[in-house]
Order: sequence, then structure tokens, then C-alpha cells
Amino acid sequence: MAGPVQKEMEELLAKAFAPTRLEVINDSARHHGHAGDDGSGESHFTVVIESEAFAGQSRVNRQRMVNKALGDIPGERVHALAIKASAPGEGQ
Repeated sequence: MAGPVQKEMEELLAKAFAPTRLEVINDSARHHGHAGDDGSGESHFTVVIESEAFAGQSRVNRQRMVNKALGDIPGERVHALAIKASAPGEGQ
């Protein structure tokens, strides 16, 4: 079941990118007891997103776009965020 941070991330990304694919995967359980584990159960995530907005953008620009859309979540409320962003037809 998705927690409040995961739900907020999903909503922000859906609004910003109208993605054709969106997965926000909570990886926190795999990092229990590691650095950055704040005990909330929502400290580590992977985002898999496909959107036309990423067409023609470099990998770094795509990551910047996702981080900007998420506001204060990366680095403030989430310790680690892996981003796999692509345009339709590129695959992952």
C-alpha cells in the first residue's frame, strides 16, 4: 500500500508530465538500517516514467525535470531517488 509521500510523488509527476507510464517504487525496505533510513518506510524510491516531455532531452536534463517537479521531496523528505526517465518508443 502506498504511503503519503509515494502518493504525493505520483500525483506531482502525473500532473507535470502526463506520463504514458509511471511507476513509483518504494525501495525503503531494502535499505532498512542503512544511511538515510529515517524509519518512515518512505526514504528510498525508484521512479520509472515515460513521457513525451522527455523527447530530445539528455538523461541529466530528464533527471533535473523530475527533481524539479517533485519540489522539496528529493533530498529533504526522501533520502534516495533513482530516476529512469524515457520518451515513448525509447524503452527502458
